[in-house]
Amino acid sequence: MNQKPLVAVTGVSGFTGWALATALLAEGHPVRGLIRSAAAPRPAGTEVVVGDLGNTEALKILVDGVDTVFHIAAMFRTEGAREEFFAVNRDGTRRLLEAAEAGGVRRFVYCSTIGVHGDVANSPADENSPFNPRDAYQESKLEAEQVCHEFVARGAMEIVIIRPCSIYGPGDLRMLKMFRMLQNGTFIFVGDGRPNFHPAYIDDLVQGFMLAMNVPEAAGETFIIGNEYLPLRDYVATAAHTVEAAPPKRRIPYGLMHNAAHLCEKVCIPLGLQPPLHRRRLSFFKHNRAFTTRKANRILGYGPTADLEEGFRRTVAWYRRSRLL
Repeated sequence: MNQKPLVAVTGVSGFTGWALATALLAEGHPVRGLIRSAAAPRPAGTEVVVGDLGNTEALKILVDGVDTVFHIAAMFRTEGAREEFFAVNRDGTRRLLEAAEAGGVRRFVYCSTIGVHGDVANSPADENSPFNPRDAYQESKLEAEQVCHEFVARGAMEIVIIRPCSIYGPGDLRMLKMFRMLQNGTFIFVGDGRPNFHPAYIDDLVQGFMLAMNVPEAAGETFIIGNEYLPLRDYVATAAHTVEAAPPKRRIPYGLMHNAAHLCEKVCIPLGLQPPLHRRRLSFFKHNRAFTTRKANRILGYGPTADLEEGFRRTVAWYRRSRLL
């Protein structure tokens, strides 16, 4: 039996990269992953290259003999200086594209974000809706998309852009704080909970990535991948039900918290400290995020498999098995 083509995954030690690499390995693909430290964890069976997106030699080794590159790694949660986001997310993407093109890679799948659309004015938005990035992370991801389009125009390599909605699922720690606060009765809404929220269950996102690798018509296209959107208050109420807690009723005006977060940033960031409040994180409560996945459904054959209740059930079960909740 012929072995499936070799693929490369950046960010293989992270939540999304790990899940994608695991699925690729399960389908018989040899996987080579980029990790920043030899001690970093990686899915069993993954060949690794130690380096980062600034190391051109490591990138050449990463893509050597590779059929498809999945570029998942990004500067996301770290509250760094503005130029750091662009150095990693935009310039690092350019270096990897250059290495992949020079190495004869067939297809390059770039993981962007729905954040490039910012606060959606007309629901549901699609891939052609106006761009409205609200912070350095989102701006740098949009500029990385623009770099991808430069390489599309060169015609030497097939490129697909995936814009995931808000990713969650077993193995993710970003939503753990919400579940803990709901279970403990300490969750407080900031604002009125009316803006839409659009989750993407990890297994469904991985499905989208793998379809983007194989569907011929995907080349040169951009796809939004997610499940169903719903008002934030209903999203949180579903999470509360999953941990057998009452939906939260306490609220704080958004403007008050926004001002407090701005003050925290001004005090903490110059001192090299992580702010306990940050304006970008408050966007969870403020921005309207509602998208259609019709294009992915039509071209990729994408179809979500887990509704929110089932996705939350699996996620909470993992938290409890891991003694995190």
